[in-house]
Amino acid sequence: MLLSLVLHMYSMRYLLPGVVLLGSAPTYVLAWGVWRLLSALLPARIYQAVDDRLYWVYQSTVLFFFENYTGVQILLYGDLPKNKENIIYLANHQSTVDWVVADILAIRQNALGHVRYVLKDRLKWLPLYGCYFSQHGGIYVKRSAKFNERDMRRKLQSYVDAGTPMYLVIFPEGTRYNPGQTKLLSASQTFAAQQGLPVLKYVLTPRIKATYVAFDSMKNYLDAIYDVTVVYQGKDNKGEREESPSMTEFLCKECPTIHIHIARIDKKDVPEEQEYMRRWLHERFEIKDKLLIEFFDSPDPERRNKFPGKCVHSKLSLKKTLPSLLILSGLTAGMLTTEAGRKLYVNTWLYGTLLGCLWVTIRA
Repeated sequence: MLLSLVLHMYSMRYLLPGVVLLGSAPTYVLAWGVWRLLSALLPARIYQAVDDRLYWVYQSTVLFFFENYTGVQILLYGDLPKNKENIIYLANHQSTVDWVVADILAIRQNALGHVRYVLKDRLKWLPLYGCYFSQHGGIYVKRSAKFNERDMRRKLQSYVDAGTPMYLVIFPEGTRYNPGQTKLLSASQTFAAQQGLPVLKYVLTPRIKATYVAFDSMKNYLDAIYDVTVVYQGKDNKGEREESPSMTEFLCKECPTIHIHIARIDKKDVPEEQEYMRRWLHERFEIKDKLLIEFFDSPDPERRNKFPGKCVHSKLSLKKTLPSLLILSGLTAGMLTTEAGRKLYVNTWLYGTLLGCLWVTIRA
């Protein structure tokens, strides 16, 4: 009986992160909303600087759980960035945790507040955060013919004009790679063959639109592109490609190691014409594919389960995350201790979600 209870509690250890991160959402959005009103007549640069700092607080709380709480080992390879830069971050996409990996690198450059995402359009309906991500600099896009290039260019140009620090995260595959989804993999490989491009094994064929528009809109503002390749290595990895962990599985400590390979590409080395960039992007994913093939399939046991080159074990200090956790949790707990605070908390959840949905509907 006691053993069953212990095992059950162990399997539910994702609940604490979920309660804290979701529970503090009204507190965070309320704080942002107050600042948005107070800064209405201030220059956009001042609003953005404080908003980035608020975002840093929330995202470093996220990293407390995804790094310090889980005890995951972060192994970095390749070009290890140290200084803040205006960049486009391109990565393979295989898990909901991929969004957090961008934060993992950004906080090591003191650029966590500058992270902004190119997101699937349906995510704009997320309660509270669907509206906020757009306000923070995120860009919602639709696929194929519904892709609104003009709207994306307009938003990016406004950030450039305001001098907004940019750590723009894009997943060019557009959807997550899953070795079990054979139809998706086959369709991706067929698309590559039809385009006369090499077929890829461990990544999907990248799509060019978001990457091209982002680079073309900000090429005079950017410093570089980070080409990032990620592998989640779980306890039962036997050298074969397994399905990557979900956020819940990750928070249950089912992924003890993340391997992250970074290639920093100076903007002058990126072709500006769309068709040349399409080929360049595919070549970058060919490099990713070769890295992953060597990681999983190398006949040499010494080269398997790691990327080539020097490896750095990067551990995130509690000083980077614990203060934010205490601030956000303390403000939320303080709000919930009074009747007026609890009413404000519930109303923020309810009316904040409704107003957010109304806003994105009007914008659409």
